[in-house]
Amino acid sequence: MSIIFIHGSGACGDIWRYQTEYFPDSHAVNLPGHPHGQILKSVGECVDWLRKYIKGRGCKDVVLAGHSFGGAIALMYALKYPQELKGIIIIGSGARLRVHPTFLIPCEEAIKGNPQKWYELVEEMYRSTPEDYKREVVEKQKAIGPAVMLNDFLCCDKFDIMDRVHEIKLPALIICGESDVMTPVKYANHLGAKIANSRVLIVPKAGHLVFAEQPEVVNKAIEDFLEAMSS
Repeated sequence: MSIIFIHGSGACGDIWRYQTEYFPDSHAVNLPGHPHGQILKSVGECVDWLRKYIKGRGCKDVVLAGHSFGGAIALMYALKYPQELKGIIIIGSGARLRVHPTFLIPCEEAIKGNPQKWYELVEEMYRSTPEDYKREVVEKQKAIGPAVMLNDFLCCDKFDIMDRVHEIKLPALIICGESDVMTPVKYANHLGAKIANSRVLIVPKAGHLVFAEQPEVVNKAIEDFLEAMSS
């Protein structure tokens, strides 16, 4: 199976380092504008871009794994093109992703030329990840910039499939860190209750970046999920 990992707001494919090293047939995309190309203005546009990307690479037996904003893209893809996927892995995401001004305002201030609060926001996101990982991804996220992160947050803010999520019939693995404040455990449990063929994993001692904070636990869960689909 081909796992395609989709990053969250303002990030890039490199955040999936612990997953792409563990799953040799997987790869992690950089959405347009992260850092190269023109940013897309909605989850739906990202789905259409990703579909072309998948077809262009000739990927077969595709499993989409998305974090936060990337999870929204995976969920929407599963609604629009279920026949093209084997399953989905949703990490730190939900059927609706309202974004609190606490996250929007630092981006807006940074765009105006006052980046300090935005720097602090980015560094706080990765606070519980390993030091070398944090150094690398924070630097890349800062290079991608606050305008891209703000755009992604606004895409999240408009995303809402609460009335359609029950239509997803694909096998789904839903993962959330127990201390995730951006997309709390209740979001994961809601997905689990609405998606019939799903399993929810709440990971102790982890927050929003659960796949980097507890990579062994997440990788094992993904491995078990893939094996169950193959058997």
